[in-house]
Amino acid sequence: MTERGTTVKDAARDFDFWMGKWRVENKRLMKRLAGCTEWEEFTATCRAWPLPGGIGNYDEFVPDTWRPGFVGMSLRIFNPDTKLWSIYWVDNKVGILQPPVVGGFENGIGIFEGPDEFDGKPIVVRFTWSGISAKSACWEQVFSVDEGKTWETNWVMMISRMPE
Repeated sequence: MTERGTTVKDAARDFDFWMGKWRVENKRLMKRLAGCTEWEEFTATCRAWPLPGGIGNYDEFVPDTWRPGFVGMSLRIFNPDTKLWSIYWVDNKVGILQPPVVGGFENGIGIFEGPDEFDGKPIVVRFTWSGISAKSACWEQVFSVDEGKTWETNWVMMISRMPE
């Protein structure tokens, strides 16, 4: 059993809901960590697939019109020893696999955190998955410059399942 009362096999299935095709309504802060209050909104399509052997999954994120040609990808790997997920991000504009955020789900909410860098300064990044159902979910990204004392929300996705 894990600390949250589920088996390792159960924890390895935390992202099963995510497999398939999704419509993503994005709200993204125009300038991060700059006191900005202006948001841009755009839609995207996301499709997720499992990796072989139950080791995780990956998805592709393709905006409809935002940043023409932009494609992003998340890679999620489950560690059966720690019972934690590592989530990596890469896109075709930066071309660098970002450091992972690491965590898991408790009471239907997924929290994943990790150190990163923004404009040459160290930050902590947190992804939160919430409101998860067979037809919808919410994803949020926040940054902290003070080791988690305060957070700036800079990207929110309201996600709804699309027919296959």
